[in-house]
Amino acid sequence: MDYLLIDEGLVRIKIPQYEKVSSKAPVFYNPAMELNRDLSVAAITAYRQRIDEDIAICDAFTGSGIRGIRYSKEIEGVSMAVVNDLNPLAVELARDNIANNGLDNVHVCREDANLLLRKCRGKFDVVDIDPFGTPAPYVESAASSLKAGGLICVTATDTSALCGTYKKPCIRKYGAKPLRNEYCHETGIRILAGFLCRTFSKYKKYLDFQFSHSTEHYMRLYALVGKGAKNTDRSLESLGYIAYCPKCLNRQVFRGLTPRIPIKCPECGETWDVGGPLWSGKIQDSDFIGSMLNNVPDLNLNTENKVLKLLEKCYEESDAPPSFYDLHTICRKLKTSAPPLNSTIELIKEGGYQVYRTHFNPNGVKTDAPLPYIEKIILKVNRDSNKTEKSIIKKRTL
Repeated sequence: MDYLLIDEGLVRIKIPQYEKVSSKAPVFYNPAMELNRDLSVAAITAYRQRIDEDIAICDAFTGSGIRGIRYSKEIEGVSMAVVNDLNPLAVELARDNIANNGLDNVHVCREDANLLLRKCRGKFDVVDIDPFGTPAPYVESAASSLKAGGLICVTATDTSALCGTYKKPCIRKYGAKPLRNEYCHETGIRILAGFLCRTFSKYKKYLDFQFSHSTEHYMRLYALVGKGAKNTDRSLESLGYIAYCPKCLNRQVFRGLTPRIPIKCPECGETWDVGGPLWSGKIQDSDFIGSMLNNVPDLNLNTENKVLKLLEKCYEESDAPPSFYDLHTICRKLKTSAPPLNSTIELIKEGGYQVYRTHFNPNGVKTDAPLPYIEKIILKVNRDSNKTEKSIIKKRTL
């Protein structure tokens, strides 16, 4: 078998050479997930600094071993990293890569991920679930295994389900109905977050979300684990639903597992499209993301510029309300051209409202301004822009 050598962060690993990234590859390695791994190094570094103790990490789906190897080599204070895979070739390759990187605190297992987490209950400070597809079958074991104060890191690559392209798989796997609209990626992350919270609550544990992002073909969440029935019950109050009007683009968040949701949109009378249950609370923590930003210059990350750009956007939107408005979608409804984004944001601010850019969509804004006000601002910016353009043309013709 032919092998390739890959340099990433501070490590060099070998992987089998294959044409296409898929679950059928001899050993799974996805170069497109380097940003994910770089962000994970930054996130777990911030977590390690916060608790100020050595940590043990479990990489439940290791493939080539690169994720666990990078954690061990690039994060100070990792006492042990366990890398696991059911594929015997992956296990053999991970052992070679560990030895080639001179590490003695990384251990290889060949186990079903659920069995490993159940057997090692309470041994890991960080559990990383990064499977090919949905993480849903493994969250229960992680919830049982992780102790209070731990960090859960979860990747979902089944975005077609979470974003509503295929509704039935989302209902089946996450127990929630998705929304297929302009902010479906945020809804998808909130459905995943809500699923995690409901699962952890069975063990009187609750989650405090520190950082989340939707990038290309996957979604990623990081959350601290807390314990106690009262705090868990309180956290579940942040579960709820988002009602969306496909006609006028109005939306509203309804908190609670069984809230009273009107059938029709109060603005135009169209029937609501309702998504959930999902997490309606915060999915970003500005202090945690700030620590990540501070650490990035000291880390050896090939995707440093992308990491900084993403973290800065997530930091900016950390206090924003759920969902966002895609200005281009609003403009299509108004049958007008899209105005300059910065001018629109400034005028919304001048109206006394909060407004933020979002990493979910380059044309999106998160704001507490009502939709009619946003539409009014868009039309005003376009009128002013047209007047300026006509004035310039007139001067040129004189």
